Amino acid sequence: MPKMKTVRGAKKRFKATKNKIKRGAAFRSHILTKKPTKRIRGLKEAKYVDSTNEKSVKIMLCQA
Repeated sequence: MPKMKTVRGAKKRFKATKNKIKRGAAFRSHILTKKPTKRIRGLKEAKYVDSTNEKSVKIMLCQA
């Protein structure tokens, strides 16, 4: 049986840590001048994949 290949798009978007899978925040790339500083600061915080999607992301990253 051939090796499972990682989904390249998932590799760029997710990082597997010890217990959870980190992800980037949406609405953080451009047009930041009109967004409040408080909101931008909140978007800097670490975000994690929801438990309902964790299984599918693990399969994409070949972690399962």
